[in-house]
Parts: sequence; C-alpha cells; structure tokens
Amino acid sequence: MADPLPESVDDMLHDEHELLDPLGDAEAGVVKNRAKVGSARPSSLLYTYGPGAIMDLPNFSIMPAGLSDWEPIWKRRDHIPSIFEPRLLKVVRLHLGEQVDALRPFPWQPKRMGMSNEGSDLGIPARVFPQWFRCTGCDYLGPLPRFSYANTHPFRPDLAQFTHKNCPGRGGKSKKKSGSPAVPAQHLLTCANGHLDEFPYSLWVHRGRKCSKANLPDLKMRDANVGKSVGSIIGCVSCGRSRGMAEAQGSVGREKLPQECRGRHPHLNAFDNKCDARPALIMMGASNLWFASTQSIIVMPRTDAEEKEALAARLRVELGVEQVEQFGNQLDVIKALAGAKNIDLDGLTNADIAAAVAAVIAPADSEEERQEKRAAWDPVDLLVPEWRYLQKPALFPQQQNSSGLMVTEMRRDPDLHPRISRIVAVNQMKKVNAVLGFTRLDEMDRVNDLIGRLVKLTRDGKPTWVPATEDRGEGIFLQLDLDAVASWEQRLLSTSLWSAHRAAHRRNFERRFSETAKNVDPDVRLPAPRYWLLHTLSHALIREMAMSSGYGAASLTERIYGWAASPQREAAAGLLICTTASDSEGTLGGLVALSEPDRLRGLVVSALRRAARCSSDPVCAMRTPSDPEDFLHGAACHCCSFASETSCEKANRFLDRRLLLNLPTATGETVPGFFGSPDAL
Repeated sequence: MADPLPESVDDMLHDEHELLDPLGDAEAGVVKNRAKVGSARPSSLLYTYGPGAIMDLPNFSIMPAGLSDWEPIWKRRDHIPSIFEPRLLKVVRLHLGEQVDALRPFPWQPKRMGMSNEGSDLGIPARVFPQWFRCTGCDYLGPLPRFSYANTHPFRPDLAQFTHKNCPGRGGKSKKKSGSPAVPAQHLLTCANGHLDEFPYSLWVHRGRKCSKANLPDLKMRDANVGKSVGSIIGCVSCGRSRGMAEAQGSVGREKLPQECRGRHPHLNAFDNKCDARPALIMMGASNLWFASTQSIIVMPRTDAEEKEALAARLRVELGVEQVEQFGNQLDVIKALAGAKNIDLDGLTNADIAAAVAAVIAPADSEEERQEKRAAWDPVDLLVPEWRYLQKPALFPQQQNSSGLMVTEMRRDPDLHPRISRIVAVNQMKKVNAVLGFTRLDEMDRVNDLIGRLVKLTRDGKPTWVPATEDRGEGIFLQLDLDAVASWEQRLLSTSLWSAHRAAHRRNFERRFSETAKNVDPDVRLPAPRYWLLHTLSHALIREMAMSSGYGAASLTERIYGWAASPQREAAAGLLICTTASDSEGTLGGLVALSEPDRLRGLVVSALRRAARCSSDPVCAMRTPSDPEDFLHGAACHCCSFASETSCEKANRFLDRRLLLNLPTATGETVPGFFGSPDAL
C-alpha cells in the first residue's frame, strides 16, 4: 500500500481533481519520498480496510483512497485483469448503476524472489488520515505540515513515521534535534450519511470563537486520568484556555459540536455540496467507523443463458461498448478482436455471438426501472441458485470444472441424527466477493432503507468497476429435514421465548442511533426461527470442526440457507461451512475430510453435546431479553456459541441454544429444541 504525502493540508482538503499516483514524481525525475508504507491481505482490504476505512500502521494511520485514484496504478499494465461472474456483476449494477462493467481484483502482484522489485509499481494509493498529530515529547497538537516524514528504508515500511523536529520536551529544557515521534489525534467527526472529518480542536477549545491572542494558535493535547476528567484536555498555548474532550461525548456533548456537517469524504479528497445530518464524535479506532457493504456468491456451473451473459460481459469490458457498436454487424471482426483479447469463442454459433453483441449495445434500464428492481431485490436471491443446485445430485457427476465447483453427495451414516437429511462434500469451490460501498455508524444489512447511505467510491458516485476478490476452498453442506423444520417452526412461533426475541428486536431498532432507523419495519428484518436454528447449529459445528480439520475457527465461515416458502422461491433449510484462501491453489482438504459418514456422525454428536452445556450456565441457558433489554440473542455467549467476525455472517446475532436442544428456561416453559433432549443424543 503506497502513501503519498500532500504539500499542505489545503491541497489535501480542497483539490478535488488531484489523482494519487504514488510513484508519479519518481517517474518524472522529481525526488520525493513516496515509498510503500504497509501491506494487507485482499480479504482484509475487502472487509476491514477498504476505501474510506482507517488502517493503523505502526506509527501513523492511513485511509485507502477512492477508486478514481486507483486508475494511475492500473495504467501501469497493458492488460487490466477482471473477474467475470455475471450473476454477481448483475447485482452490483443493480445497486450502483448500469455503468459498472467489471469486477477487478486488487492491484497486487506476488514476487518470485524475496529481494525482487517485481510488482513494486503496483499497490493501493492512500492518504494520511487523520491529519492532525500529537507530539509524544511535548504534547504539541497540530496539522500534518507541522511534522516531518521519514520513510527511507525500501524493505522496512514499518519504520515510516512522522516526527516533531526540535521538540522542546514537556519542560522545555530537553530539546531534541532529531525530533520526537508524533501519533495521530484520535478524535473525529462523522454523520449518518457517511461523512468523516477532522475534529475542530481550535474551535472546540475556544468554544466556537477565534483565539484572542493569535490567528493560528499552538495547541496542546494532554491526558487527564484524574477524577472525572477522564480523557484528553485540549489547551491553547497563546491564550491559556483549555477544554476537556469528555464534554463532547454522548447526546449532551453532541449538542456542543458543530451543528452542520461539512460533507467531507477524505478517501475522495472531496466535499459534498450539502449534508443535512448532524455530526457526532467518533474515535479513530471505533468499531462503527466503517462497515463494508459487500455481496458474495459461490460460482456455480452456468446455464446457457448465463454463459451468454458472461460473453457479453467480457465483450463489454475487453472490447468496449464503442468498439462493439462500431463492428457489431461484422461478426468476423468481432471474432478477430475477441481472439486478440483471448476471449474463447469455441463452440459458439454466430447466433450466440450476435446475441452477446446485442446485449452489449442494448439500451440500459432507465433510472426509474433500476430503482424499482432494486427496491424489490432481496439478498436471498443470491443464495437461491446455490441451494437449487445442491438439491440436484444428478448434476454432480456432470460438473463443469471451469466453474471451480466440485461437490459429492455423501453417504449418510444410519446413526446420524434423523433430522439431518443430507450431507454434501464440497471438494472444491470458488467464492467471488465484491464491494458495493460502505456505511458509517450502522451496517447496511441492518439499516438499508436508504441506498443513499452507501458512501460513494468515486467522486461522481458512478464507478465503472468495483474491487472484488476470488477465493478458492472447500466445505461441507448439511441439509435438515424440510418437513421437520416447518413443523418445528410453527410450534416455536407460539412460544413466549419467540415473542421475547421479536419484542427485543423491535426495541433494538427503535433505539438505533442512526437517524434512518425510523424508516425500517423491524419485523421484516427479523430472521425466521429456522435461521436462528441453522445459525446456532453452524456455530456449534464451527467450534467442533476447528478441533479436527486443521484450520483455526476464525478460518471457517458459514453460509446459511434458511427461508420459508414464498411465491418466488421454495423453502430452504441448510448450511455450508467452508474455508477459502485467496491463492490459486485453494485449501488442503482437511475440512472436506470430515464429511466421511462415521467422522461426521461423531462430530455432530459432540457439537450438540457441547452446545447443551456452557460454563456460564445457568445464566446463559436461561437468558431471555425482557424490556428494556434489546440484545439479539438468547442462550448464547462467548463461552459456548459466539464465533469470530470472520466466521459469522450476522455478527453473533440471532443465536439461541434452546432452539437446538431442550434446555431449561427461566419461566419453566418447555421450548421445543429441534434435536430434542441432550440425553437422547
């Protein structure tokens, strides 16, 4: 990851047309130090440190830039790689617009030799953020240009740091010519519309006015861990005024902050014209500072229609719409151009190619039509094709290896619990993940009533491509008896336990911090009981499989297929536990080996027996939310059911062991556990 440094704060804040090119000055012969300052795995850049997030480096923090700034990096290559997956690209275009024509991997290239410079001209551009620093030697608080930057060792990016030259020290007597290290100031302002800005320290300490002694006063940030003044205290050296940051916290402190948001997007180096949201204080390391909005699919063997969509997508990306329009009536020319781009047309008739050309040049849906389709779209739509394919074992021997999916219907052990109806070993799989954008303060999967809450990835808000990753791995699919699940679900709906969960879910939404939460009907977001059942079972199996598969629990992820029947889709009740890796070889087979009948039977029994007990029982086993509580789980905690963020698709929400097994309740009510009594396992 490369880090360009601005000439001044004004250049950073207001030059909306400046594109970051980390090596641009070096190529022009101008000597500037813009070396790489860190690295991250593709999965980390997708889910944790994407554009707009703050990434902590050893000595300062950076923010990956928006997609507009990635273009100079891509232009270093004659060919820009793309991930062609029509099913996922269609969803991205539905959300972000018809102009999106490609899914691109991150600009990264592995080195063949340890000391090689191969791939050194690739990387993700980033900006230093926050741009206010505090000197660790004298507590001076100031903007970026007041500090010196050093990053001279080409193979030690961890040594890059900012220093306060000629730091006088806290007593003013121990002046350091080499300077003292500086660290980022941790207070920021954000709003529900996803804007992020520096905290106005000078205005804060002077209570909204200018300093009476100086136009640009020097500030100090001191820690005060005494009495009630926990936190930092900002002091003005010129006029002597001071004010604690504790005053800015909470709803009362929010009233003391600026009432208007400036609409700043640091990752885009731009400001929005108007923002009607109220800014709030947020700390640099807060967990709700950045939430990725992503969609992922497991690549399935394509139907004929999907193959034609894939061809149209490749022609659109590789040849461009203008070139396809120009030669659309000359199929021989189209074939020649496709061959030059290594687009495989073998086995396709002229009619197939003409249909793909027509799809490329066909007029896009109007904005109104796209909005209607997006309003009707359900994330479950991405899971339905996968569920349907897994229901057709007759297709498994005819697998198309080009899809990267190889699955095997496994023999079911006769002693396996009868309510587990099928086992499918996923020997090989390919998972594609794409970024739609991000939100702040609230996750999009919980409050997605306003698509405008997605923070844009480019300055104009109309990206032509989005970052994506392509992972390979293995997994195990378990399917529950659909009739048994439907019968159990009807019984559970009438229990007081489910009523308590539904009421807690409503309270959770009503108390949401986000100003957009009032537009959401809580009941339409509450997963059905079968989802709670599958989710809790998945966590129990992940914990058990981690002890036998050779993979850590954080490396195992879940994919839940749990929804009731509707006019649009048939009912589903299954779960896929998988592990994937971003390298081309995939994983080692330790997980899929657990699908052998005897091993799986013992693993399921052991997982259910462990789920029957928790070291926090009876407190955990009897936990039921009641007014005013609004937590979204029942008999589940870190000791028995919670999984890591990388494993759980719902952030450890919607879990309850009482849905798995017959466990005691606080009211004495008998809650029907799907697998019955633990003693009968």
